[in-house]
Amino acid sequence: MNLFAPFRLGSIELRNRIAMASMTRGRTTGPGHVPNELQVSYYRQRASAGLVFTEGTWVSKEAVGFINVPGLFTSEQADGWRAVTEAVHHEGGVIFAQLAHSGAVSHPDFFDGALPLAPSAVNPGLRAFTPTGFKDTVTPREMTLEEIRQTIADYGSAARYARLAGFDGVELHCATTYLLPQFLNSELNLRSDGYGGSVDHRCRIVLEIVEALIDVWGPGRVGVKISPGVDQGGFRITSETTRTYEHLVSALDRMPLSHLQVVRSAAESDATRVPSPDDTIAKVRKSFKGTLIANLGYDKSSASKLIESGGADLVSFAKPFIANPDLVRRFARDLPLAAGHVETFYQGGSHGYTDYAPAP
Repeated sequence: MNLFAPFRLGSIELRNRIAMASMTRGRTTGPGHVPNELQVSYYRQRASAGLVFTEGTWVSKEAVGFINVPGLFTSEQADGWRAVTEAVHHEGGVIFAQLAHSGAVSHPDFFDGALPLAPSAVNPGLRAFTPTGFKDTVTPREMTLEEIRQTIADYGSAARYARLAGFDGVELHCATTYLLPQFLNSELNLRSDGYGGSVDHRCRIVLEIVEALIDVWGPGRVGVKISPGVDQGGFRITSETTRTYEHLVSALDRMPLSHLQVVRSAAESDATRVPSPDDTIAKVRKSFKGTLIANLGYDKSSASKLIESGGADLVSFAKPFIANPDLVRRFARDLPLAAGHVETFYQGGSHGYTDYAPAP
C-alpha cells in the first residue's frame, strides 16, 4: 500500500489515497447560501484528490454559524452544488458533501437577534465569524425534544438534496466545536433526558442522524468525521470525553459506513513527536474495522508512513490544498509546495482561492 495506490471505498473506486479535507473558505457571497462559479472552479482545480470533501455545508437555516458558507436545504442550493459535482466528475474525481450544524458556536446576528440552538444553555466560550466580524459566543437556548427531532429530519432532508445535486456520498460533520460534539461533551450537554446524562444518551443524536443519512444513501455512501482530542473554549478532554468517544466509535463500527475520518490532536501533529500506541488514530484503528481516514498536520512523508504501516487507509489534507490545487502531482513528483495567503483563507474573491498556479 502507498499514498498513490487506488482504493475501493465501498462501491466507489478512488484513484489515490489522498483526500481533500473540508475547509470553510467563505466564498458563498450571494443570497440564499447558493454555491457559485468561483466554487465550481475551486473544486474542479482540486479534483485530482482521490476523495474531495466539501466545506461544511449547512443543513438548515438554524444551522448557520459562519459568514458566506453554502447550504443544502433548498433546491436552489442543490442546483448550485450540481454545477460543482459535474465539474469534479468531469475531471474524474469523487466528491462527498459534508453536512454541518454550528449549534452554540453560532451567534444571534445570524438569527435576527434570536439565540442559537444547543444541547444546553451553556456558552462554549468561543468566537463566531458574523457578518460584522468576529464576536464572542453567547449563552445559547437549549433545544426542545421537538427541535432535536426536527434537526435529525433536517439532516435527512439535506442528504436528499445532496443526492439531487449529484454528490457521490455525504459525510456527517461531528468534529471540531459544532453542534454534535457539543452533544458529546458532558460539560456542554447537561441534559437529563434521552439525549444527555449518560454516554449512550450523549451519542444518541449522532447515531440517529447517521441512520437517517443511511436511509437516504444506503450502505457505503455515508461517512462521519470526529475529533476526540478537541480542546478549546468549553471543550475539555476529560475521562467522560474519552468514554463517550470510545462508545461512539464502537457503535459506528457496527454501521455500514463508507468511512470514519478522525482528526488527531494538535499535539500529535507535531512532526518532531514520536508516534505512540495511545495516539488518537492508533486507538481508533484498533476498534474501528472499516475505512479510516486520518486528518491534521500530515505531510507527504508522515502520510506515506501511516498508509504503508496500515495505520489508516487514506489521509486527508486541508491547508496544503489551498495553495496547491495540484497537490497530488506535487507529492508524486516531490515538487515544492506553495504557501497560502493567510489573509484570504476565510474571505475574499478569486484571490487566494482560485488563482494559485499549478507547479511548472
